[in-house]
Amino acid sequence: MKRFASLALVLLVALVAAPTAYGQAAPAPAAKPALARVVILATGGTIAGVQPKEGEAGYKSGSVSVESLVNAAPGLEKLAQIRGEQIASIGSQDMNDFVWMKLARRATELLAASDVDAIVVTHGTDTLEETAFFLDLVLKTDKPVVLVGSMRPSTELSAEGPSNLYNAMAVAADPAARGRGVLVVANDTLHSARSIQKTNTTSVQTFISVNRGPVAEVLKGTKTQWYLPLAATGSKVNFPITGLDALPRVDIVYAYENVDATHVKAAIAAGAKGIVLAGVGDGNATADMIKALAEAAKSGVVVVRSTRVGSGTVRRNIEVDDDKMGFVASLELNPQKARVLLRLGLTKTNDVKQIQKYFDEY
Repeated sequence: MKRFASLALVLLVALVAAPTAYGQAAPAPAAKPALARVVILATGGTIAGVQPKEGEAGYKSGSVSVESLVNAAPGLEKLAQIRGEQIASIGSQDMNDFVWMKLARRATELLAASDVDAIVVTHGTDTLEETAFFLDLVLKTDKPVVLVGSMRPSTELSAEGPSNLYNAMAVAADPAARGRGVLVVANDTLHSARSIQKTNTTSVQTFISVNRGPVAEVLKGTKTQWYLPLAATGSKVNFPITGLDALPRVDIVYAYENVDATHVKAAIAAGAKGIVLAGVGDGNATADMIKALAEAAKSGVVVVRSTRVGSGTVRRNIEVDDDKMGFVASLELNPQKARVLLRLGLTKTNDVKQIQKYFDEY
């Protein structure tokens, strides 16, 4: 019995030590990089802005290169292996479909690469929430994608860009950031693309997640404190942009005292495939404007009711009979984000019930 046991042991050792097919030894598993590999995609914005003269209030956005941004944030090299690419050099008030498509396509390529673990996008604050939401809807990945900007240009004495970029890199390199959808870092706080809103013209505390609260607190040099679980932050809807060069036209019309149908008619005349109402209160407007929007919906233009109010939810059939009018209710999405989702939704369908499902699901 002992002889059989000894023979079995010898055979087991031989099998473990034996070479693989064709006489080659089994390859050793690839060593995991000590640091996360992160690509910065720069688009410009105030974070890359420069003042004409020191101390002046004015500045020009998108004047500083991605390399300069990295050099201005000491310690980044301890967080990740970093390389950067310049996608655009514009103020985010000039963000457009061309840059969106270029950014999304390059991000898709990088995220599919085995040598990229995460992406950080530097961006101006004016339309940052729209770009973040767009990317959240079109990128299908578990890898972290983090947007970051600043309210003060790089040459200002109290510029917060370097600190924000450091925090963004810390989040991108954090394994706990995987599967949370597109995130935004601002002023030591981490937000989901869905919830974040710009709420102040100049304050560094401009970004707030008004309805659901922030995702996490992220302080330079400390571990990220996550507030929300994965299920509360990841995107549920995905709209591939393969083959798309532009998105359908969708206009926002603004409600106010005594507003008439002029802006609705102008949007239709300009070729809008969809219209978002930035309504008063719970997504309402004057009888004239509602009537014009109902006529637009009847003609095939998809109409979404949102609100100009800073927070809250626009639900179906509360003050306006959406079923009768043929409208979509935006729920938690503000007008600018409702416009982003509607534009992407219209690339698939103009069926009002299906569009409403997109808003329900996201």
